[in-house]
Amino acid sequence: MDYDNIKTLGQLKAAGYKSRSVKDELRENLIKQLKNKEGGFEGIVGFEDTVIPDLQTAILSRHNILLLGLRGQAKTRIARLLVNLLDEYMPFIEGSELFDDPLAPISWFGHKRVEEQGDDTPIAWVHRSERYTEKLATPDVTVADLIGDVDPIKAATLKLTYSDERVIHFGLIPRAHRGIFVINELPDLQARIQVSLFNILQERDIQIRGFKLRLPLDLQFVFTANPEDYTNRGSIVTPLKDRIESQILTHYPRSVEISRKITQQEATLTLEQRSNVEADGLVKDLVEQIAFEARNSEYIDKKSGVSARLTISAYENLISNAERRMIINGENSTFVRVTDFLGVIPAITGKIELVYEGELEGPGKVANILIGKAIKTLLLQFFPDPEKAKKAKAPNPYTEIINWFGDGNTIALIDDLPLQEYKKLLNGVPGLKDLVKKFHPRLSENQQLLLMEFILHGLAEFSQLNKGFLDNGFAFSDMFNSLFNLEPDDDDLDVDDDRY
Repeated sequence: MDYDNIKTLGQLKAAGYKSRSVKDELRENLIKQLKNKEGGFEGIVGFEDTVIPDLQTAILSRHNILLLGLRGQAKTRIARLLVNLLDEYMPFIEGSELFDDPLAPISWFGHKRVEEQGDDTPIAWVHRSERYTEKLATPDVTVADLIGDVDPIKAATLKLTYSDERVIHFGLIPRAHRGIFVINELPDLQARIQVSLFNILQERDIQIRGFKLRLPLDLQFVFTANPEDYTNRGSIVTPLKDRIESQILTHYPRSVEISRKITQQEATLTLEQRSNVEADGLVKDLVEQIAFEARNSEYIDKKSGVSARLTISAYENLISNAERRMIINGENSTFVRVTDFLGVIPAITGKIELVYEGELEGPGKVANILIGKAIKTLLLQFFPDPEKAKKAKAPNPYTEIINWFGDGNTIALIDDLPLQEYKKLLNGVPGLKDLVKKFHPRLSENQQLLLMEFILHGLAEFSQLNKGFLDNGFAFSDMFNSLFNLEPDDDDLDVDDDRY
């Protein structure tokens, strides 16, 4: 279609244009996409075999859609990507606030313009990006916002009676005619407002005050909802849910690999951070493992969920914490250490909903527990199980390290420790470097140092060492000496996984 040269209704007819409903448009463009083996829904990771096929099926069925899932499951992003299945440009009667179809106008303005000018009716083109309307459902949303109301100022200005259709000020839904309309967090919409959507979904007409309007609105509706909202804040009234033909369940990433891919895709880092701060795969997986531990934690409300935004924010903080140390110490580059996970605690505490037991512990302590459990889980992927090694007949690979601390030695790893001091402290622990070389012989020096620190944290999580929490770092010491030296009012040093 020659968008630049088609300016009138007559030219549009001559070009062979045929009207299609928006659902037919989405369906036909999806069919082309599937035949061409094109992916579609770019940036959506982990839904390839679950959510996306269900979504495509709903589009092929020309259904209105409800995306149901916990927070941070890409529901809104999926809805916004549907616009890519629309035609790039769509013709409408120039000046129409409802984007009237030139071949099938629905408004008073559209009918009048075609009646008066016929084939000379001026045509304009709208890009698909402008055919998307989104509304967040809040308790203060009114029927007038969504459907419309009588505008007394318009009536006075045009000198019209209230019985004239032209005095109506249309709401968001009529103005989304021939496009996609999304309502986020549908249960937050008051029940009486939800009722106003019944006719639009089923009979495709609207009622504004006393007007007998039958506007055959052409819309693709997409709703999003969180299952938690059904009990905590509201519900979707049953007749409305019955009119939404397809309900699609979303979910969190089902593996650390998928979760890591999402985080790396979404994290916003500066060019300097990407160039100057090295982040090993271990610390990237640790960030993701924190979210997995949180979703299974007895301290966190599972109905609320743990958003993917937690790992994104945590990773950004992790990089920034390392960058801060680099700047303070006047270094040109650095790498992320396990100590830097102190910096992710603010990203965790703001994104978890605690149950009663969690509230008793406090969000900061719960965040430390999650980090510790993530370390404990991942240690087994890199090194032998310290508990099994202790009981096995074979030599315990951790003996030399544990014995050194048993002799009364301690080590404090502070957040802003310069690289040379950090290196000196870790290399000063006998057997630590040899253990890393034994199981991972081909590592860079930075990776080697990271794993050396990782072992200390891991041994503490397995109750082989004591890890004391400092304001700006960690202090490692012998487990049994710390038991005897622990002051009754000392909350900083903890001795095992039940310490919280």
